[in-house]
Amino acid sequence: MWIWCRNRPVSTNDSIRNAIDALVRVRPSFWSRSACGVARSLSSIPALLDRNAYLPNAARARILLIGGLSGQAEDVNLALRALELYAGGGDALALRIALSAVPCANPDGLAQNAGPENGAGGLPARGYPPEGNFYFDPHNPEKRYLWRWICYQAPDLVLELQSGNSVRWEHNPAARHLAPAVGARELNDDSLVGALGSGYPEGLAPIAAMRLTAAEEQLPIELARLFGIVREGALWQPSPARETLNVRRMRERVEIGRILAAAYGHSFDPVVYTQGVPISGRLRLARLEPSLSSPLPEVVRLVEDYAADADAFGEELGPAALASVVWAGELQEATGDPRYGRLLLAAADRYRDGGDGQPPPPSDPDFRTEDMFMNAAVLGRAFRMTGEPRYANLLGRFLRDGQIQQSNGLFWHCRPAEFYWGRGNGFAAMGLAEALTYLPEQHPDRPAILEMYLRLMASLRRLQHQSGLLSQALDFPGSYLEFTATCMMGYAMARGLRRGWLPKEDYRDAAELAWQGVSERIDDVGNVADACASTGVQSSIRDYLDRPAIHGFDDRSGGLALWFTVEMERLSRGQ
Repeated sequence: MWIWCRNRPVSTNDSIRNAIDALVRVRPSFWSRSACGVARSLSSIPALLDRNAYLPNAARARILLIGGLSGQAEDVNLALRALELYAGGGDALALRIALSAVPCANPDGLAQNAGPENGAGGLPARGYPPEGNFYFDPHNPEKRYLWRWICYQAPDLVLELQSGNSVRWEHNPAARHLAPAVGARELNDDSLVGALGSGYPEGLAPIAAMRLTAAEEQLPIELARLFGIVREGALWQPSPARETLNVRRMRERVEIGRILAAAYGHSFDPVVYTQGVPISGRLRLARLEPSLSSPLPEVVRLVEDYAADADAFGEELGPAALASVVWAGELQEATGDPRYGRLLLAAADRYRDGGDGQPPPPSDPDFRTEDMFMNAAVLGRAFRMTGEPRYANLLGRFLRDGQIQQSNGLFWHCRPAEFYWGRGNGFAAMGLAEALTYLPEQHPDRPAILEMYLRLMASLRRLQHQSGLLSQALDFPGSYLEFTATCMMGYAMARGLRRGWLPKEDYRDAAELAWQGVSERIDDVGNVADACASTGVQSSIRDYLDRPAIHGFDDRSGGLALWFTVEMERLSRGQ
C-alpha cells in the first residue's frame, strides 16, 4: 500500500490536495476531492467526500474524519494515515462505511507554522458552537465554515484525530452508546467534538463525535476497534441530525409551500422584488392547491394603495422596485380587477430605449445580472398581457447586448465586476427562463437567449455540489453553500423541464438534487440557512466571500424558495 505521510510529510495546502488526489485514485468510485471552507489567507480547506455523504437514507454508516485543527503536521499526517488504512481495507470496509474527511481543518496554521492558531489570531480548535459572523470572521473563519458544513452534512459520527504518545478516547454526550467499546471518557467543553453532542446544533439535532489521541503506530489497532463496532452494527445508529434532515426532506412539497406562504408575502413595504416575489408565490401556490386558505383578501389589502394610484410608487424607480409587481398579472387573473394589469404596464412603461448597445433605462448601465431577472419579469409579463412588440424587443435586445456571459457559460456580476457570484448567476438563470417563457417562438432574439440559457444550465449543473446546492462564489472551492442561488437555479431548471427546453435525462436529477438541498434548509416555521444577504457589486472576491449568510427569516429567500417549490410541484404533476 502506498504511504504518503511516512515518506512525504505534508506542510502546505498543495501537498494536502496532492495526498487527497492520490487517495481518490485508489478508490475513484467512492471518493472525490472537495473543499469545506476558506481560511483568512483565501486558502481553501480541502476535503475528501464519499459519494454517499449527502445521499438520503444511505445504508452505509457515515463517518467524517477531522484532522489538523491544531495546525500541526503530525495531526494532519495521522488523518491521512487513517484514510490510507481505510482505503487498504478494500470493499469489505468501504461497502459498510462511507468515510469522508477534512485532513487539515487549519491550513493557515499549518502553512505558517502558527501552532494551534491560524495566523490571523484565531483558534480553530476552540470556541464551538460559533455564533454569528457567518462567514465573515477576520480571526476565526475556519470554525464557522467547518461547523455549518458538518451540521448540514449530518454524519453519523465525527472522529477527530490528534497525535499523541498514548491512546486516549473521548466522546461527547451523543456518542455515549459507543464509549464502552473503546473505553472513552466523556467531555463537555467548547471543542468541536464537545459542542456537536448536545442541544440543537444549527436548529437540527446532536451529532455523535469522538476524539482519538494516539501515535501513528497505535492507529491501526484503534481504528480497527472503531470499524469493528460499525461492522457488528449492534451499537451503530444514524445521527439525530441526520434523522432531522430526513424528516425535512420527506415533507410534501405542498406542505413546505404552506410553511413558506405562512411566513412570507405578508408585506409590501418596502416596494421591492423581495416583497413582490413571495406575494406572487402565495398566489401561485393557491392556484396550484385550491384547498389551501385563499390569500386573496389579504393580498388585495396589501396592494390597494398602489392599485388605486400607480403614481404612489414615486419617481426614479430602479428595476428592483419595478419588479415588485410580479404578482400583478396573477392577481388580475384571480380577481378580474384590471387595475392590477394597469399597474404592471405602468411599471413596464418606465423602461425606455437606451440605444444600440446600451441597457434600457432605468437599468444599471453596466448590465448587472440582477436586471436580467427584474427586466424580464416586468417586460415579459407586459408583453404577454398586451402583445405589444416594444416590450419584447426591449427585453430581447437587453439580454442580447449584455455580453457578460463568458466562454465557460457563467455570467460576471456585471461588466466591471468579473466575478462569478452565485446569486448573480441565479438572477441570470431566472431572467433567461422568464424571457423564454414570454418571448414568442418567432421572436428574432429567442434563439440567442435559448443558447445563453442552455450554456448556463450546463455550467451550473457541472458546478452543483453533492449536497445539491450552489456555492457563494461559483469558481472558488470552499465558498459557502448558498440558499438563494440554488432556489434560482432549481426554478430555472424546473421551468426548462416543464417547457421542454431541457432534456429530462440530463437535468431532472439535478433539479431534484437542488430541491433536496433546499428542503433540508427550510425549517417548520420558514427559517432558512445560508442565504446571502443583500449584495451590490463588490470590488474583490474577498468581498463576495465575506457577504453575510442569513440563518433565519429572510423575505428574499422565502419568496424564491416558494417559487421553486411551486415550479417543482408543477413539474411533478406534469402541468
